[in-house]
Amino acid sequence: MSADLLAPETRVLAVASHVVYGQFKGTRATADEISALYEGLCQSYLTDFDVMLSGYAPSAAAVEAVGAIGQDLQRKAEKKPGSFFWVLDPVMGDQGRLYVNDDVVPAYKKTIHHADLILPNQFEAEILSGIKITSLSTLAEAITAIHATYNVPHVIITSVQLSKLPGSPSAESAPAPNDLTIIGSTTRSDGSPRLFRVDVPALDCVFRGTGDMFAALTVARLREAVFAADSQLQKTKSWISPDDVKATDLPLAQATVKVLASMHTVLEKTMEGRDAELRSAVTQGDEQLTVEERQKREHLRKTKAAEVRLVRNARFLRDPVVEFRAQEWRTENFPPQLR
Repeated sequence: MSADLLAPETRVLAVASHVVYGQFKGTRATADEISALYEGLCQSYLTDFDVMLSGYAPSAAAVEAVGAIGQDLQRKAEKKPGSFFWVLDPVMGDQGRLYVNDDVVPAYKKTIHHADLILPNQFEAEILSGIKITSLSTLAEAITAIHATYNVPHVIITSVQLSKLPGSPSAESAPAPNDLTIIGSTTRSDGSPRLFRVDVPALDCVFRGTGDMFAALTVARLREAVFAADSQLQKTKSWISPDDVKATDLPLAQATVKVLASMHTVLEKTMEGRDAELRSAVTQGDEQLTVEERQKREHLRKTKAAEVRLVRNARFLRDPVVEFRAQEWRTENFPPQLR
């Protein structure tokens, strides 16, 4: 790819924590440590960031510390609208279960209204909106409520199975039964959502770190799409497109399509590698283990084999083959009983 087609050079401050395979080994950064690291950056005049990407924070105090950093960077950029953008992944839980302390939830609710883009999954969107997503209409209501309640300009709900919701789309636009749907929206000037969706085939594998991968790729692709749009958008607070820009033409939609193209190919290649690794796995000595020990070892073996093969397939990050297109998602096209 020629240099002029690359995403613009971007200085990113990434703040996140992680665990190792569910063993929960290592240490968690405290709020004081997070704040101290940022103070060090300030003292060294290293705060000219274009984007901040914040992910999993281990405590309410840590969420608040990250929020304070984001707000400080926003204040530093006030004189140059559009020069700083905050992407926040409100990591709280999944599949109907919180995996953070209860006090993390209100901490996020106080923080996310400062962000420009948030990336909740379906469960997290329900927590933030206060709306249980059980149908197309409640999904649209949840996104609208998040925009309105928190004044967040951009939202992507990273995984929804539309086919499992009552009142799924009409036959000509319905996703396949096992498809995952990514729903995105950028507000208009009146706060109403511009909704789009992208359907991708679900892959039969449990991967680790796909949320972080999605968030990181979104940072690069969104800034690329903004710079490819009208130059005025680069100087617009929160990169909110004019009202006449259709949902499918939004930089957020264009970025999402490329991100999902890269991810799907990389994850397919990872599955191929996983299957080959498991076929050649040496299990000598397993027969001497207890059933519980064998199950644990097999789980860890499969988990390790499914580590995302990112570097080996980096070419698909740079040159994604786009197969999945964004579709405008109009609430007026829902069945009458679901509007």
